[in-house]
Amino acid sequence: MTTLQTEQHGFKAHSDGDWENRAPVQTRSERLKSVSLADFPEVTGREVNWKFTPVAQIKSLLGDKLIDGSQTFEISEAEGVELSTVPMDSELVGRGGIPEDQAAANAWGQVQAAQRILLTSQDHQTVIVKRSALTTEPTAAHTIIEAAPQANALVILENEGDAHLSETVEIVVGDAANLTVVSIQEWNDEAIHLAAHNATVGRDANLQHIVVSLGGKIVRVNPSIHLDAQGANGEGYGAYFADAGQHLEHQVYIDHNAPHTRSRVAYKGALQGEGAHAVWIGDVLIRRVATGTDSYEENRNLTLTEGTRTDSIPNLEIETGDIEGAGHASTTGRFDEEHIFYLQSRGISEDEARKLVVRGFLFDVIQRIGNEEIEDRLQEAIDAELKQSVLA
Repeated sequence: MTTLQTEQHGFKAHSDGDWENRAPVQTRSERLKSVSLADFPEVTGREVNWKFTPVAQIKSLLGDKLIDGSQTFEISEAEGVELSTVPMDSELVGRGGIPEDQAAANAWGQVQAAQRILLTSQDHQTVIVKRSALTTEPTAAHTIIEAAPQANALVILENEGDAHLSETVEIVVGDAANLTVVSIQEWNDEAIHLAAHNATVGRDANLQHIVVSLGGKIVRVNPSIHLDAQGANGEGYGAYFADAGQHLEHQVYIDHNAPHTRSRVAYKGALQGEGAHAVWIGDVLIRRVATGTDSYEENRNLTLTEGTRTDSIPNLEIETGDIEGAGHASTTGRFDEEHIFYLQSRGISEDEARKLVVRGFLFDVIQRIGNEEIEDRLQEAIDAELKQSVLA
């Protein structure tokens, strides 16, 4: 008598070979991290963190020679602000986190030194860091923003002009400090900007991280916020407006690595024109030690015309059941016709009503900046976008 032997489905190696070693990393925290470019395999565009990015257009930033552009910004004066140059082998470098992809590793290895902005004042200070002197030559940069314990500050990074830039921004928030970091991208139409923002937040400290992406051909700003001490609070907000042929990408990572931490993530975007593409990936990890965690993330997209594309992927990984709460949401859609009808009933034309909805949709994020002059300027920039729209 012959007994039929069957193997478990999926047990055998895949016919394309090396099945075990080719399985993708499923856990966000297990991704390869290294300051050495040689440790990363060549980017093909099929990787989980590159599959939505136009890789062919950014190849020079992934592995080619880069010039050092770390000192190409101007910084405003404020009480308790110290600017210094730090060697890349200093112990002050890498505290926010180290590279998780080829672009960041390539930039890390080619800058001569990091520019460190140390904030020490306990009285609220506003610091403007303006960068507009870059060129189209492939460039690397490294900036450290550090808030000393109990410091209180708003740091605004303004990016304008030409760029072909890959950079790391490290953010270190000391115990009981309150820090808001705002990164504004208003690049020229052909600019390419890849940025890794790596942050660590201390005990009972607060970090509010805000990204506003309006200009540039390809903009990819990826914030990673590590809540490494009890009572740490991290908030990530974003507003973006993608036009025809423009690629705006934001991959957000919140790492709850201590008890009683809190996070909020809210990104909102508008898209118009053929080929406008927005990508948002939100990863939240609640580790086993992070009891009492309170977390929520959301992404909302408003499509204004046909021909646009959005990729919105929220991910939530929980290793402990002892939490306050965790959740996520993602929506992409057209105008709410009830809102339009309400405004029309008040004597506002349909076109103007649609513009008002877009302004209010994005301003919900922009008003969190806390600087009236910057908020007004960004609102004007959004109005300019809308004037060029087919809605006009």
